[in-house]
Amino acid sequence: MNKLLVSLLLTLGISGLAHAAGDAAAGQGKVAMCSACHGPDGNSMMPNFPKLAGQGQRYLYKQMQDIKSGERTVVEMTGMLNAMSDQDLQDIAAWYNSQKGTIGAADPELVEHGQKIFRGGKMEDGVPSCTGCHSPNGAGIDLAVFPKLSGQHAAYTAKQLTDFREGDRTNDGDAMIMRSVAAKLSNKDIKALSSYIEGLN
Repeated sequence: MNKLLVSLLLTLGISGLAHAAGDAAAGQGKVAMCSACHGPDGNSMMPNFPKLAGQGQRYLYKQMQDIKSGERTVVEMTGMLNAMSDQDLQDIAAWYNSQKGTIGAADPELVEHGQKIFRGGKMEDGVPSCTGCHSPNGAGIDLAVFPKLSGQHAAYTAKQLTDFREGDRTNDGDAMIMRSVAAKLSNKDIKALSSYIEGLN
């Protein structure tokens, strides 16, 4: 069952987005505005802004497309991508993907619970493990447009999971993968999982 689900998700992800042909060197010259929140190398120092370094070119490109089109609402980015061409977005995605992400630290008191969900899911509630889409080390699967989680700020991850759960974030596609998963996570689950992910390497 799990293998069938992963195969289906990979197929949906791969067919849903053409290969992004970005130029990382060109992208470096286009991220000055982005650096204020995400850091010059994509390792944001502020926990409410995501780390973009090593995130995956396809995933970053899709998120910027969705933000620019309004499909994903990020208030802090309103209008910031409007003047950028498709090539600009691909170049920026390539630049951030080429950078090395940093790892934070998990709260020792939350590790056991977070690890249990990340690696084993919540089978009693029909929640699959995170490893199927985001890989055992949290590196993600960029070919399928599944993001890297490893090292991401706990505060940011918790907000995204909560937004998916509450229906405030809906750009996970028609399959509603993240909305379906997050709907079955409690606040306690989200807190532990987000902390575990911040320290995952």
